[in-house]
Amino acid sequence: MNNTSDEDLKPRSRTFFKGVKLKELFSTGEEWHAFLVGFFEILCPWPPRHSINSTNPITSEHHYYLGGRAMAVLAWLAIAKLIQMTFF
Repeated sequence: MNNTSDEDLKPRSRTFFKGVKLKELFSTGEEWHAFLVGFFEILCPWPPRHSINSTNPITSEHHYYLGGRAMAVLAWLAIAKLIQMTFF
């Protein structure tokens, strides 16, 4: 006797973002604000002005803030590679 359900027999999606609705990403101003603050704190480099605590408006959109910081690191890597290819 096998304990598999019909759901287990269906082919599974191999995508990482299964169930994510793209229309809901960056759909509010708070999400954009958190992303841009995180992005420019790393890219410019500004000292971090936002700590993650309960009184900060970025707290509810912390994942967008961290995503912005990660994208800025990737932007710095791309800028460094461009400088390397151009001058060295």
